[in-house]
Amino acid sequence: MAEAGWDHCDFVLVTGDAYVDHPSFGAAVIGRLLEADGFRVGILSQPDWTRVEPFEEFGPPRLAFLITSGNLDSLVNHYTAAGKPRREDAYSPGGLRGRRPDRALIPYTSQARRAARGVPVILGGVEASLRRLAHYDVWSDKVRRSVLVDAKADLLVYGMGERAVREIARRLDAGEPIDALRNIPGTCWRQGPADPPEGLTLPSYEEAAADKSAFVAAFKIQHENTNPHSARPLIQKTGEQLVVQNPPALPLGGAELDRIYRFPYTRRWHPVYDQTGGVPALAEVEFSLVSSRGCFGSCSFCSLVFHQGRIVTARTEESLVEEAREMTLMPRFKGYIHDLGGPTANFFGPACPRQEKSGGCPHRECLFPEPCPSLDSGHEAYLSVLRKIRTLPGVKKLFIRSGIRYDHLLNEKKGRFLRELTEHHVSGQLKVAPEHASNKVLKLMGKPPVEVFTRFSTEFTRMNRELGKKQYIIPYFISGHPGSTMKEAVELAEYLRDHRFVPDQVQDFYPTPGTRSTCMYHTGIDPLTGEAVHVPRGEEKNLQRALLHFHKTENAAKVRAALRKAGREDLIGRGPRCLVPPGERGRGSGDRRSRHGGK
Repeated sequence: MAEAGWDHCDFVLVTGDAYVDHPSFGAAVIGRLLEADGFRVGILSQPDWTRVEPFEEFGPPRLAFLITSGNLDSLVNHYTAAGKPRREDAYSPGGLRGRRPDRALIPYTSQARRAARGVPVILGGVEASLRRLAHYDVWSDKVRRSVLVDAKADLLVYGMGERAVREIARRLDAGEPIDALRNIPGTCWRQGPADPPEGLTLPSYEEAAADKSAFVAAFKIQHENTNPHSARPLIQKTGEQLVVQNPPALPLGGAELDRIYRFPYTRRWHPVYDQTGGVPALAEVEFSLVSSRGCFGSCSFCSLVFHQGRIVTARTEESLVEEAREMTLMPRFKGYIHDLGGPTANFFGPACPRQEKSGGCPHRECLFPEPCPSLDSGHEAYLSVLRKIRTLPGVKKLFIRSGIRYDHLLNEKKGRFLRELTEHHVSGQLKVAPEHASNKVLKLMGKPPVEVFTRFSTEFTRMNRELGKKQYIIPYFISGHPGSTMKEAVELAEYLRDHRFVPDQVQDFYPTPGTRSTCMYHTGIDPLTGEAVHVPRGEEKNLQRALLHFHKTENAAKVRAALRKAGREDLIGRGPRCLVPPGERGRGSGDRRSRHGGK
C-alpha cells in the first residue's frame, strides 16, 4: 500500500488459503478481477482468527470485507471421510496444518466485524456456496442453518462469483447501502419475517432439522431451481429471519472467461512462502490450463451442479493457445503441460443448442441413464485446441488429467478422440472414475451402467495395442455409497477380481453439503424419487471399504467378516474365485476357523 501510495483499500479479501497468484485459486481470480475494474484490493491470507489485530492490518476497507475459507470447504480440508485429521493442508505453506479454523467463515466474519464496525461483510467461495441454505453437516451429524445466519454476514455470493462481485462492487462504489443489494443473481441475503419477497417457500430450517421428509422436500426444490434461465427465488425461514436465495447468475461466456484468464497472474505463490517450501497445491496446476466451467454429468455425489451449474461454457481456442504459448516462456517450464480441462475435460461446450439458450432440461439428464438423443457428442472443438497446443514450440507433452467421461467419449461417432487421447495425452496411466460395479448403486450415483465402463476399458486396451503403446487404466471407486448393501459391495469386489483391477485409491463416501448423495445419506430417501435407500454406516461401512482392498493381507479378517455378513462364504478359501484365504489359528488373524475351513 505504501509503495502504491494507497491510504486505504476498497476491499479486503480474507482467505483461508495461502495466496497463490494463479487462476486455479479463487482469491486470485476475484482479486485480479476487482483490480482490473479499478478497485484497490488487499489480500489477507490465513490470518490468525483468534485475534482482531490481523484484520486491522489494512485499515477499514472503504467498501467491504470479502471472506472465503479457500478453494475447499474448511472441514473437508481438515478431515478425511472417516473424520480423522488430515496429515497436511495442501493450500498452506509447507503443507502445514492448523493455519485456518474449522467453519472458517464464522470466526473470520466475527473478527472482521470487530476490526471495522459498520463495514459490510460478504461471504463467497465453495464453503459459502454449498452451505447457503439449511444443510446436513456430517461432522456434527445434524442439519445446520445457513452459514449466512451463523456468520451474521450481510450478503453471500454463491456459485462462480465474478458477475455478482462486479455488480456488488459497482453499486457499493456508487453509494448504495448493502441492504439495498437485494436483486443480484447468484446472491443470498437475510431479512426479518415481515413482507417476504416473492418466491418459492422452502420448509423452514427448524422443520428440515426435525423432519427428514421436510429436509428431502427442501433439497428437491433447491435441485429443481439451479438453472439460471428458469430458477425462482427461494425463501427459507430460520428462527425469526428469512434467508432469501436469488436465482443463479448466468455463466460467463467465452470472451468473458478469456478476460478472466488474461489477467497478469504470476502463476506462483507469494514469495513470503519460499522459506517454507511453497504451497503444495500449486504443483499440479502451475502448468495447467483451465478450458471450461460447468458440468452436465450430474453425478449425485458431486456438488458441481449446486456450485458451477450444468451449463458448460468454454474459453476460445485463441485464448487457450496464447496462454499455453506464454507458459512455454516461463523459466520453470520444462515442456510438460499437466492438464487442459475443467470439471470434466471432454465437456467443452453446451450439451446441446437448447442448453445454451435455456439451460439444462428440468426433468432429464444429458448422459443418464443413457445419452440424450439431442446431446452433441462431437469432440472436434476440444481436439482442435489439443492439436494446436501440443504442436507449439517448447511443448513436449500435453496431458489430460482432469477427468474423462468415458460414456460421452464412446458416444462420439467418429472415434477420433479416443485415438488422439491414447496416442498423445496419456502419461502411461489414464485415471477414470467408474465409481462402482453394481448397476443398482450406479443408478443412485447418476453414473452409467458398469457395462459402459467395461466397453471403454476394452476399447482403450484395443487402441493401445493398435498404437503399440503400454498404457493402463487406473479406475477410481467409491465405497459405502447410499444404496450399497453388503451384496453390492461384494459385487464390486468380484468385478475387481474378474477384471484384475487393483484399486490405486479408494474413496470412502464423503457426505459433503449440497449433494443428492448426502441427502440420501442423512435421510435414507432418494430426494428425486422418494424411494427408501439403504445407508451403510459404522462397522458395515468399514467392511465395505475393506472389500475393495481384499488383496491386502492386513484386511483379511475384515474381508472374511464382510463375506460372512453378506452370506458369501463361498468366496473364502484358496480357489481361483476366492477373495481371501481362510483364517489360521494362532496367526493373529482374528478368525477362529481352521485353515481347512474354506473351499
